[in-house]
Amino acid sequence: MAEPTPRRNERRLRPAPLIFEPAEAGSDPEHFFDLESIEDPQALLARATELTQAFRAATDRAMEFQAIAAAQLADPRRFDRMTAADIAERAAWTEDYAKKMVEFGRDLLRSGEGAAAGYADPV
Repeated sequence: MAEPTPRRNERRLRPAPLIFEPAEAGSDPEHFFDLESIEDPQALLARATELTQAFRAATDRAMEFQAIAAAQLADPRRFDRMTAADIAERAAWTEDYAKKMVEFGRDLLRSGEGAAAGYADPV
């Protein structure tokens, strides 16, 4: 897995909204956000690019939430504190990656980015 990288000075992208597909569309491997029905290559490129940006932004944001959760779980003030090995096992990470994610989460919380997501600074 790639190492987390803080993005404090980057402006958050406002990607195109992801429209969730109906359950029956998910069972069709050829169906993907209705892209297969777009015949105009320019429109297809535009929509596929919007989706790519949306998925990247969603991945980055989800990773930040993972890091915040890891930092909270590793907080030494918690009576049920988890070790990096425990967090790694739960998240299917290596222990080294879990340690990096805990530190990244602490950085997010200290910088206020975590607080913007509704989380208090654990340190």
